[in-house]
Amino acid sequence: MAYTDIDKPTDYFVSNLHTGNGGTLNITSLDFQPDWVWVKETNNAKDHALYDSVRGANKLLESNKTGAEATTSAGISSFNSDGWTTGNFFQTNDNGDSYVSWNWKAGTSFTNDASSTSVGSIDSAGSASDTAGFSICTHTGTGSLGTIKHGLSTKPSVILTKERSEARDWIMYHHKNTSAPATDFLLLNTADATVDNDNFMNDTEPTSSVFTVKGFSEVNKASQTYVSYIFSEKKGFSKFGSYLGNGNADGTFVYTGFKPAWIMVKKTNSANDEWNIFDNKRDPFNVMTKRLVANVTAADAAGTYVDFVSNGFKWRINNNLGNGDGNTYIYMAFAENPFVTSTGVPATAR
Repeated sequence: MAYTDIDKPTDYFVSNLHTGNGGTLNITSLDFQPDWVWVKETNNAKDHALYDSVRGANKLLESNKTGAEATTSAGISSFNSDGWTTGNFFQTNDNGDSYVSWNWKAGTSFTNDASSTSVGSIDSAGSASDTAGFSICTHTGTGSLGTIKHGLSTKPSVILTKERSEARDWIMYHHKNTSAPATDFLLLNTADATVDNDNFMNDTEPTSSVFTVKGFSEVNKASQTYVSYIFSEKKGFSKFGSYLGNGNADGTFVYTGFKPAWIMVKKTNSANDEWNIFDNKRDPFNVMTKRLVANVTAADAAGTYVDFVSNGFKWRINNNLGNGDGNTYIYMAFAENPFVTSTGVPATAR
């Protein structure tokens, strides 16, 4: 019995640390050519910087803002076989400042002319990896109900969509958000609770080939351009779930089936709670003490937070950040190591 679909998660996702040099900087420490790179300065308050290979080099989005796509001549200028290159852009490479980047691989380009293929009703294009369960998908809005090929062959668990051409919220579908997740969505750029609006996906869950959009401007305004980051679960590599907090400092344990490399967690049942991010490079040992937040500019926040263990993560707090009593949370998680590889090798403790 295989315990994982991917024995080496770092072929598809990795966190990386670098120090800015204020000039041209080549990140060369990855085991793959990344397709989505999310960068955050850790020692100062600065906006998040998100780039991907489908929209193209130097095309910036920011997870903490609604802003349209911007072109940054000194930002990430290329995606290379073992990393990426940036100029002296302050969000990626100020001299002497500390940064973390989170890097994902998709890798296989696709285009879909919906009228020719009869797959979906809205044309799309992007890059996808069925192995990793990750795709980047672009489309142009129609303003009316339609379906979009997402590039994967399995049903997505998470779809994160951002309009590129105008200022709009980041919209997330998460399959464990509520009992009716295709009606409800979350906003990555805010601390808001779950929003119920069937104009989002027409109360229609994605399938193994397409996802549905209705007339909601954040996902399908006529003539506007969009990008979606789409994930399906892969055993031993990725998990997108939910859990209840127990309000105890000996906190809730969340099983993922792997030792995490990265998690992002959000309380969904009330407002004013952030999108909290932890990773194994900023915090290589337990208890983890550094927290970044996807929807704000803040530098690393110090505290006593969470343990990454061989088969999941365990909270060491008793507050709403990740473990408020009776509160509902959703999470995204990617692996450092599977709990047990396909050849039976177990993950080691931190």
